Order: sequence, then C-alpha cells, then structure tokens
Amino acid sequence: MSTKNIEILAPVGSYESLTAALKAGCNSIYFGVEQLNMRARSSINFTTDDLKKISEICKEQNVKTYLTINTILYSHDIRLMKTIVDKAKENGITAIIAADHAVMAYCKLIGMPLHISTQVNVTNIETVAFYAAFANVMVLSRELSLRQVAEIAQEIERREIKGPSGELIKLEIFAHGALCMAVSGKCYLSLHSNNSSANRGACIQNCRKEYIVTSKEDGVELNIDNEYIMSAKDLCTIGFLDKILNSGVSILKIEGRGRAADYVDTVVRCYKEAVTALEDGTYSKEKIEAWTEQLSKVYNRGFWDGYYLGRKMGEWNDSYGSKATEKKIFLGRGVKYYKKINVGEFRMESYSLKTGDQILITGPTIGALKANVEELRVDDVKVESVKKGDVFSFKVDETIRPSAKLYKIVSTDG
Repeated sequence: MSTKNIEILAPVGSYESLTAALKAGCNSIYFGVEQLNMRARSSINFTTDDLKKISEICKEQNVKTYLTINTILYSHDIRLMKTIVDKAKENGITAIIAADHAVMAYCKLIGMPLHISTQVNVTNIETVAFYAAFANVMVLSRELSLRQVAEIAQEIERREIKGPSGELIKLEIFAHGALCMAVSGKCYLSLHSNNSSANRGACIQNCRKEYIVTSKEDGVELNIDNEYIMSAKDLCTIGFLDKILNSGVSILKIEGRGRAADYVDTVVRCYKEAVTALEDGTYSKEKIEAWTEQLSKVYNRGFWDGYYLGRKMGEWNDSYGSKATEKKIFLGRGVKYYKKINVGEFRMESYSLKTGDQILITGPTIGALKANVEELRVDDVKVESVKKGDVFSFKVDETIRPSAKLYKIVSTDG
C-alpha cells in the first residue's frame, strides 16, 4: 500500500492548535476567518489579517492551507466573501473549502483552487462530475460506506474525471472527531430553538443535551434513559485505516477546530503514526490498541466507526460531555524562560503541583507540550511541591512565553 500522497488534514482554531498541528506532523491544515465558516461560534477564529502569517508559517514546513467559507451565504455576505477569497489568493492560501455556489463561481472566476465541502453532500459519481468544473477535491458525505467511497474513486479513474488543475479529482473524508446527527451537518434545531443557525456557524448543540418527554394527554414526564438520542459518539477510524486508504481516499480530515491544542496534537500524531505504520508494514492490532488508548485521553464522546463499515444506525452517547480518560487542570501561566539552562518560570494561579506530576504546556509558539515534572524550584531552592501564589521553575525543553498556559494532567477516574 502506497501512502506517500496521503494527507493528514488537521483542524486549526487558534495559533496554539496551529503550532500543535505542525509539530505533530500534519500535511495540511484547515481553518476559518471572520464569520463565514462553520465554526464561527465555537473556535477562536482568525481574521483576514492573519492569512499572511498563517500562509508563511505553513509554507516554511511545506504544509498546505485550506480556508473554510462553508456556511450558507446571504446577499449581504457576498462582498465579504469576495474580500476573503481575494485575500486568500493574494497571500498564497492553497485552497478554499466551500459549500455555496457563489463561492464556487467566484473562485473559478479568479482562478482560486477550490474544495467542495461535505455540506454539499456529495454521494455519487455524477455529482462529482458536476462539481469537477469548479473543484479539485471533493469532501464526501459522512454518511457513505467505504464500499460507496471505493465505487466513486474507481469511477473517477475509469472516467478520468479531472478538476481545474488538470489532475484527477481527489477524495477527502472525515477520519476522526465529532459527528453531527443531521445529514452532512444540515441541522435546524439550533435555529428553531435559539435563532442561532448551525448552517451559519452558530450551532448551540441542542443534540448534545439530555431531554425529558412529556405526554400531552396526562402530563406524565419520562426521562429518556441510557442514550442521548441525538448525540452521536465521535468517529474513530484508526482501527480500519487500511480499509479507508484502500478505498481510494487521498485526504484524511480530523474534525475539531473548536477543540484544544492537546487534542489536535494527540490525534494528528496518532493518525500520522498509523499512516506511517501502514507504509512500512507495522500496522498491527497492538498498535491500534495503543493509539486508541492515547486518543481516549483527550476530549471525546466515546468512539464508533461511523457509517463506513455499513452500519445503518448511529451509536449514541449515554452521558453528557467528554469521556476522555484524562483531564487537564489549569495551574498558571509562564513568566520567563532561561534559554541557557532550559528552565521555565511560572506563576501558580490555582491548585498545586508536585514532583512526578504530569503537566501540559500550551501556547501559540509551543503548541501542546506534555512532560513529567522531575524537579521544582522556588527562589532556586529545590522543593517537593508548589501552591497558589508561588513563582516556581522547572526544566522545559522548549521556549515558553508569558502567553503559555500550564496545566496538570490527571486521570478522570480520580
């Protein structure tokens, strides 16, 4: 199996997660600017002023950049959309991910490379052929089975369907992360209940909540037991990645632009290692178990295989929020870094820390760095623990800045 042209596409919602994605070894990133993207509410979105910096950072590491403009657009959005696309082209962004035909038409007009968003719900070869006039990559519907994906990939080759680049259409699928209960994410619950449209990037996630059913006849209330009936578990494909790559997919998308840098770091690293293992023939049950254990440590709602293996029904949550086996507790922020001796100084703002604890440091320049505390010092005196208000230091392999945040990693089992 050749995996040399497989892209691990990382979600980026902040400079912290951008650095984490790059350090973890992603091949490409996707992100949003302003309000015309599907994570306008849930992530720390960039502005058009960030495009130049993001492009330069990624080009230095030969990483592709995909900018999402994948919401529903109204007439008053067109001017902003064109400004964003113009700025993206001007600053060397690799491609736009879009769902609205207005974006597709404008990208074609000015020669900006385009990817078709999963919001379009591409589920068959004729739809691929239609959009090939505009785009080089199709992000397929999340409801397809791998058999259906493979059939589309085979037909692209047989019919030699090419995009504006002159190359055969590439296929992208979601490989890991949150799944929406609605087909291709087209949900109206949030708009109906709170006038906050999911299709405009402002979903309040009604589906993740617990509900009580009330009888209209006698007012009897029933708490829906066992399952959050609209809240799907997170997709995890690392256990059958060989089947996914054999289906003809070129880009593996990781969902999570609203999630933290440590999530991005862990998930990208695991899938990168899995692709490498497939390349060198070391992909095994033991490694899959180890990767799954690592993935379980960061935010997740439990895992399932999605629809790829032919299941008709989703697997649903039985509790609210994350099922991560580890959680992070905020402790404090960076103060200073002593580069000659590789020591970072921090100010403790809450809780406590002792030698032997596992910590996580996040920041725009450090990404997500995990380590175990081997030695703590206060006023250059060795101590066993530090508490709220202390200014303390310990060995850190990478430069930390005042923007860096320090967390303690603990088991959710207590």
